[in-house]
Amino acid sequence: MAQKYKRRKKVVRGNANRLRVLIYRSNKTVYGQLIDDVNGKTLMSLSGMSADIKDEVSKTKSKVEASAVIGKRFAEKAKTLDASKVIFDRNGYLYHGRVKAFAEGAREGGLEF
Repeated sequence: MAQKYKRRKKVVRGNANRLRVLIYRSNKTVYGQLIDDVNGKTLMSLSGMSADIKDEVSKTKSKVEASAVIGKRFAEKAKTLDASKVIFDRNGYLYHGRVKAFAEGAREGGLEF
């Protein structure tokens, strides 16, 4: 009988100088969270279903374009919390498609990672 191997996920943690940006990808939209790992608190979150950007996301033609818009707006909100340098946690997802679009939108919005 063949032995089954479990895929292990690398643990990404923020520190006192950098907060962590966690991304979650569902079938419909992308969710982003800004997490303070030192205190164990989520400082903010944003998704395509949030009321303040729902209209802007609905005008996009694809999920990848919507992810870029969400990433850019996420960066704008994060900068209001004085979080310009962050650590990007892709949550085990491959860095392409919607995850990459979110990251590039966040960089375009002013986040550094």
